[in-house]
Amino acid sequence: MRLILVRHAEAAAGDPDDLRPLTPAGRDAARELAARLAPEAPEAVLSSPLLRARETAAAIAEAAGLEAQADERLAPGATADDVRGAAAGRGETVVAVGHQPDCSEIVLALTGREVRFAPGAFVEVAL
Repeated sequence: MRLILVRHAEAAAGDPDDLRPLTPAGRDAARELAARLAPEAPEAVLSSPLLRARETAAAIAEAAGLEAQADERLAPGATADDVRGAAAGRGETVVAVGHQPDCSEIVLALTGREVRFAPGAFVEVAL
């Protein structure tokens, strides 16, 4: 399985944290990211339940002709095992939108590589 792990695009500051939306620049970045990832033909687009991740995932899913699905396992604090569990049985190419530092820690656990995720960044990992 190909896992494309994405950090959500730039989010506005605010409280409560789980309802922070993307900024206008974040929405633009999510659309650009969607255009880059749609040709990868994902079979599923999953996200953290937090608004900023759901908005990022929705842009990617729309470009790929899919519906994004929120999964509690991808909420802040997600681990490599959580991502594996969420992606299992979803197809050969799965996009998962999450948070930092989780994304970096997941890539390190799965590959041994240290990667820093800027907002809207992604890394492909073979599972």
